[in-house]
Amino acid sequence: MNGDALQDAAREMAEELPASTLGFPFGPEHEVYKVKGRVFMMLTEVRGAPVVTLKAEPEDSTALRATHHEITPGYHMNKKHWITVGPGVSVDRTLVRELVTDSYRLVVAGLPRAERPVDPESFGAA
Repeated sequence: MNGDALQDAAREMAEELPASTLGFPFGPEHEVYKVKGRVFMMLTEVRGAPVVTLKAEPEDSTALRATHHEITPGYHMNKKHWITVGPGVSVDRTLVRELVTDSYRLVVAGLPRAERPVDPESFGAA
């Protein structure tokens, strides 16, 4: 998947999520998606390549980096809790959809129960 397709797929998924909002708090070159004011995804460029930065469980982050060359520790984020996904052959729409949903669910789980737009335990389950 090339960089533009990667960001398009992530953007499409984020726009479908309940209470997801788009903002540009770090300038026009950084698309930031939030749920109830908390960041779950950022789209930007690193060394000229479009990338997507997402929240991830530390164990999942380690496994994803070992499996996908295109996934690295979060760019300008906490390296333990964030990943950056770049363009490449092992990244497809299904993987992007799963990673965006997982990031969203992790952030929602950290919200007070009364503010959660979905149940993070069941949301996105097949």
